[in-house]
Amino acid sequence: MGRRRRIAGGIVVVCLSALLGVAVAVSLFLNSSRTVVLVGHDTVVRPTFDRDAVVETGPLLPDFRFRDVGPIGVTLTLGKTEVGSVEELVERYAYIAGDPTAPIEKVGDVVADMAVTAALRGLGVGLVPIAFYLLLGRHRRGELFRGVRTRNGVLALVLLLALPVLVWQPWEADEETQEDLGTWQTLAELAGPDVELPTEARDIEVRTGPVTTESKKLVLSAVDTYEKSKEFYSDAAEEAADLEDIRRAEEGETVALLVTDRHDNIGMDRVARAIGEAAGATVVLDGGDDTSTGQPWEGFSLDSLSATFEDLDRYAVAGNHDHGTFVSSYLADQGWTMLDGEVVDAPWGGTMLGVDDPRSSGLGNWRDESGLSFAEVGLRLADEACAAMEDGERISTILVHDANLGRETLQRGCADLVLGGHTHVQAGPDAVEGDDGAVGYTWTNGTTGGAAYAFALGSKPRRDADVSLVTYADGRPIGLQWVRLRTNGTWLVGEWTPIEPVTPDP
Repeated sequence: MGRRRRIAGGIVVVCLSALLGVAVAVSLFLNSSRTVVLVGHDTVVRPTFDRDAVVETGPLLPDFRFRDVGPIGVTLTLGKTEVGSVEELVERYAYIAGDPTAPIEKVGDVVADMAVTAALRGLGVGLVPIAFYLLLGRHRRGELFRGVRTRNGVLALVLLLALPVLVWQPWEADEETQEDLGTWQTLAELAGPDVELPTEARDIEVRTGPVTTESKKLVLSAVDTYEKSKEFYSDAAEEAADLEDIRRAEEGETVALLVTDRHDNIGMDRVARAIGEAAGATVVLDGGDDTSTGQPWEGFSLDSLSATFEDLDRYAVAGNHDHGTFVSSYLADQGWTMLDGEVVDAPWGGTMLGVDDPRSSGLGNWRDESGLSFAEVGLRLADEACAAMEDGERISTILVHDANLGRETLQRGCADLVLGGHTHVQAGPDAVEGDDGAVGYTWTNGTTGGAAYAFALGSKPRRDADVSLVTYADGRPIGLQWVRLRTNGTWLVGEWTPIEPVTPDP
């Protein structure tokens, strides 16, 4: 009888502990928040059980709501960002909405991480009663349960039960706010019957009210920009998949897709991916200038880049516009191999080398030394490549932002190919005869983002947008090809050009 009572008591304690752990986990989850960089803003993410995604944009623009996004809803409160005007901000939202995969995945990952964190903390709290139950022992537990039936025990139990109510304080109510005065309207209702909206945008809801009613023109302008942007880049991606003049990798070959100077134009990412798939590319090489300033608000560009090429082998360097350490560290955290002046094994079987542009402040291991000039970094790069060749490992590819950074290496005859960008104009392949009869090549990709200056995000490229395809066999480059999307949506595909690097005689 005593044993059955102990077992029953243990079961009761376990059940109560489980209920306590679940209650604590749910409470922590619903009251938790996480600040991330999303769509160019410092954004506070809060989970809800409403099944809706609400985007709170601030005092100048209307809030948005997406209904029934899943079993868990979320509230996104947009904070600080870098922007020149409200109109520019609205346009940015429209461009990002044209390919929302990366921000959606990021929010999903953040909410999942918050749920795991809350569950672990709830588990910890739920184990406390079990631990006390075991530590007290049978004799002390008996004394405790007998004490509950006394007057002091009843008073202690009442105080214990009152504790969560005092902490919760359900009688406290927030004041009525301007937000409460607003009402939700679908975009179709806001625009009226005379405006034709994209099908996927008609059911998005906008919070309207005294302050935001005049934002209707901005909202409709954003919808128009979104539709133009999505249509242009979606059409381009579909056409890229069917380009007949793109040379596809043959047996024993590896193709690498080279992108440079994206300058925040996330619309071109899916187009570049389609070109890479048409060529059978399994590697992506990023020559830098993925941003315009290298600031955290441009994380949306890096999120898109990583999501688009997540399943490929990924290598990158920072460009001169990727100021500071943000770009390099952010991409490294997302799984990119950031080249930092040391020789690494390449996925095509050879070796490769690269370093951030010295005009930025990236994470290369030479950046600990201040005051290194462009020429000095080029000399260091050549020393590293030639040292590898002396050890029997000739560098097949040097990836830099500006191909001029690899000129000294080619002149010494220590590498097969130097890849770069920076000029926004495609050039090469140019053979460079180096010491002892060695021959290497230099190749400059145009601007993948179609950037005229340092910013390229738009409903279409501001100038012709280029990517390059590099073919490797037996660990060495054997051919190059450029593919260009013009501003009017038409295509130019360069001929595949074979190259034959020559290794110097011992």
